[in-house]
Amino acid sequence: MNSFVPTERTTLRRLPRRGEFDRSAVYRILDDGFICHVGFVVGGKPVVIPTSYWRVEDDLYIHGSAASRMLTSLEQGVHVCVTVTLIDGLVLARSAFHHSINYRSVVVFGHAATVDDLDEKMKLMHAFTDHIIRGRWEDVRQPNESELKATLVLKLPLVEASAKVRTGPPIDDAEDYQLSVWAGVVPLGISAGSPISDDRLPADTKVPEYARRYTRPAKAEASDLKQS
Repeated sequence: MNSFVPTERTTLRRLPRRGEFDRSAVYRILDDGFICHVGFVVGGKPVVIPTSYWRVEDDLYIHGSAASRMLTSLEQGVHVCVTVTLIDGLVLARSAFHHSINYRSVVVFGHAATVDDLDEKMKLMHAFTDHIIRGRWEDVRQPNESELKATLVLKLPLVEASAKVRTGPPIDDAEDYQLSVWAGVVPLGISAGSPISDDRLPADTKVPEYARRYTRPAKAEASDLKQS
C-alpha cells in the first residue's frame, strides 16, 4: 500500500490539511530523524521516554538494555505510541498570536514485538549504526554473542501511522500585513561541529571522513510538502 489508512487515532481534527498519510512521505521524515519519544502506560501511569530508533522497510525498531523498564514493558504487548519531530524553522509573524514553527512529525501506534534471533539482531544493529552514521559499522568491533543477548531489540510494525507537516511563511490576519514589523522564517537544522578525538587515541589515528563531514539527510524540499 502506498498510503496509510487513516484511523480514529491518526485522523487530524484540527488543521487536517497538515496531515500526511503517504507512506513515502512518512518514511522520509523517519529516516531524517534518530530520536523518538515512546509513550506507554505502566502500572496505571503514563510514561514517555526519549530514545533512538531506526527504520527497516515497514518496521520501526528501538533497542536498549535487556533490563530496561521501558523495553521489558513494551515486549509484553502493551499499547505504544511513538512520536518523531523534526524542527525546520521558527515562523515569526507580525502578531504574537500567529507565531509558529515549521516542523515535520510522525506518530505511530501499535504493539511492539521482541526480535530474538541473533543473526537478525546483528543485521538490525548494522542497520541502526548506518542510520546514525553511515560507514561506522565497518570500522568498529561488532557486537559479540554476549552483547547481543544483553541487548533487547523491539520491532514496531508501521501499520497505523501518519505525519503532520507545517512549511512556509507566517500566516497573518489581513490587516496585520500593513504593520512595519519584520516577519518571516528563521531556518533551523542539525549542524555538526568538528570531531573531538578521544584523549586515549594513538597520536597517528586519523578522523574518518564520515565523522569530519557528518550531516543528517537533507531536508525535504518545500515543494514536496504541504504548505499550511
